[in-house]
Amino acid sequence: MNRYGGRCPVCGEAMTVTRLHCGACDTALEGAFSLGRLSALSAEQVDFLETFVRCQGKLNWVGDELTLSYPTVRSRLNDLIRALGFEILDEPPAETRQRSAQQRQTVLEDLAAGKIDAEEAITRLQAGR
Repeated sequence: MNRYGGRCPVCGEAMTVTRLHCGACDTALEGAFSLGRLSALSAEQVDFLETFVRCQGKLNWVGDELTLSYPTVRSRLNDLIRALGFEILDEPPAETRQRSAQQRQTVLEDLAAGKIDAEEAITRLQAGR
């Protein structure tokens, strides 16, 4: 079976799938079908994604397999993330949650120690969201 990249080979614009066929029972569906986010990826990005998954998301392994430096692998991953329509996060969500939990704990400790009153604690907790 041929590999489809989701783009028109003539003009490069996104193509729409209008027919699906089952080779086993010969059933066919016609209409407009979405290929999802992965159809927006170039062949190189799909290859990179497959390598990334095969390497269990370990960027050092990806670099070794593709003989690329860590910064190059990181850059290609960022390109892939953007191509899929996601934002590049400044830091992992887990780190953000951990810092927020620590900030809340500090506010509660300051309240318990009498360093701040309840109103100030509420203000700080709401600001930390």
